[in-house]
Amino acid sequence: MANVFDILNDRGFVAQATNVDQLKLHLSKPASCYIGFDPSADSLHVGSLVPIMALAHMQRQGHRPIVLVGGGTGLVGDPSGKTEMRQLLTLEQIELNVGCLKKQLSRFLDFSDRKALLLNNADWLVDLRYIEFLRDIGRHFSVNRMLAAESYKIRLETGLNFIEFNYMLLQAYDFYYLAQKCDCCLQMGGDDQWGNIVAGIELIRRKLGKSAHALTFPLLTTASGAKMGKTAAGAVWLSAEKTSPFDFYQYWINTDDRDVTRFLKLYTFIPIDEIEATSVLEGQDLNVCKSILAFEVTRLVHGRETALSALEAAVSVFGQRRLPPDLLPSSDIPRVSGEKADAVPTSILRMQRLEDGIPAFELFAEIDLCGSRGAARRLIRQGGAYVNEDRINDEDFRIGTVHLKDGSILLKAGKKKAHRVKVD
Repeated sequence: MANVFDILNDRGFVAQATNVDQLKLHLSKPASCYIGFDPSADSLHVGSLVPIMALAHMQRQGHRPIVLVGGGTGLVGDPSGKTEMRQLLTLEQIELNVGCLKKQLSRFLDFSDRKALLLNNADWLVDLRYIEFLRDIGRHFSVNRMLAAESYKIRLETGLNFIEFNYMLLQAYDFYYLAQKCDCCLQMGGDDQWGNIVAGIELIRRKLGKSAHALTFPLLTTASGAKMGKTAAGAVWLSAEKTSPFDFYQYWINTDDRDVTRFLKLYTFIPIDEIEATSVLEGQDLNVCKSILAFEVTRLVHGRETALSALEAAVSVFGQRRLPPDLLPSSDIPRVSGEKADAVPTSILRMQRLEDGIPAFELFAEIDLCGSRGAARRLIRQGGAYVNEDRINDEDFRIGTVHLKDGSILLKAGKKKAHRVKVD
């Protein structure tokens, strides 16, 4: 069986790791590993997919993933990568969010029979006695070394409060606790967590006299420099209520050509040798790979039926891409007729509004096809606005009942976004 470290490294997951030979030896037999997740919202977003996929690879190779939800540290706030203090949550808010996150993670991980664990660090952090914690844990930390950590350096420029300063100690204590209680000696996380993870390794060495390991993931940006999972409209969520499956699918369809091969490695389970073949593709063939990427990621997050609906909706709006049977044969992407369009985001308008006519720029902004009325005007001027497949160029163009087709109007912003308007 391949060592999971090599699998992760080949697919682009590894930014840094402690002694690789020792880590690979540790992973040569079943082991536990953990990643911490922020419970500040009731859904994860695309930026969380790299750690989620890493845990899924670990489980597929016979290891036990531990999902650690930061219910306790969420009461403090992690300063890593932040220029201002996070909003502090109540235990009730965190408990609600934890339930939602487990449901999302269950699409990737098997939690039955303790094959994977979901733990909340509030269970052991909330009841810590402060004096005992300072005496037993705090004495092992050098303030000078803490201030040198990248996660603190950034905040020192804008102001780091004492609550946040404690975060490294709490995260290190988590690692120590899991090493002691669950024999978990590998923590993984984003590269901005390196200092916190190494602090935990040192605490485990001092308190338990055993070795522990770290593996961090690159902090991803797209080829254009944008933060992964961020769009002009905001974050791309894994929740269908926050980001519709159609918009989620379209996010991946619109992947930059330069990112396709890299994203197929990170966000799908397609065999690496098949993905490597895409690195020489261009034009229409590369667009096919984008369809495969979009379908595969949507299937993992929302299920096959929902992914199929999103695909059919995209085909009905934007047309079908050629899917040659010899390209990436392990992909589960189907051929579709393009007759369904139920997954296209839809808004309901009162008939009277359409009878009066609505300025196109106003409606495009209202239904979030554009971020603002000004952006909608620019889109129209540049020829990127469509009403029922017809391009509009007049900024004062009004959309009305004359545009209804079978009770609805299809609006498109370029080749990336579509929205259907129906009447009440």
